[in-house]
Amino acid sequence: MLQIGVDEANLISRSVGGDKSAYQLLVEHHLPPLSNYVMRMMANATEADDIIQETFVRLWTHGHKYNPKLAKLTTWLHNIAHNLCIDYFRMTDRLVPESADHPEQESSSPEENYIRQDLAMDIQAAMMTIPERQRSAIIMCHYQGLSNRDAAGVLGVSVDALESLMARGRRKLRQNLSTNWQEL
Repeated sequence: MLQIGVDEANLISRSVGGDKSAYQLLVEHHLPPLSNYVMRMMANATEADDIIQETFVRLWTHGHKYNPKLAKLTTWLHNIAHNLCIDYFRMTDRLVPESADHPEQESSSPEENYIRQDLAMDIQAAMMTIPERQRSAIIMCHYQGLSNRDAAGVLGVSVDALESLMARGRRKLRQNLSTNWQEL
């Protein structure tokens, strides 16, 4: 298991020097949380895979720019992934992803699976209607487990501004979800 801080600094240094095994350890450690974040932002597996791959390419090619005194590596990587998502949205002039490719979860009955899948699709659709900064704030703090301070650093805002983004985003989500469920 990779010990964050102690081993990570050494691995980054070795990776920058061209050590592929050190780079691989960093990728293995940071891939799951970054994949979760990007998938929630993009809601399309193909687009998400491209962004995740580019994030790790940048770790390999620009790792020398990382400064552990300024941010944790996970924060730095989330910042890269976040910026790539925003660049993609701007480039395609699209705020809402075309599809929500999510793996099905196992449940004890087909009815429970259907309800869970339907709810997940409603939540994902509602998430995609809120502004990207609010969506990013909620995903980073709620789903990714980043601290408010780290998420604020990724978004380039104060902690107070981050909390305001999350409050507005949650309020909009509640409105969207209650409207969707009232239509049933």
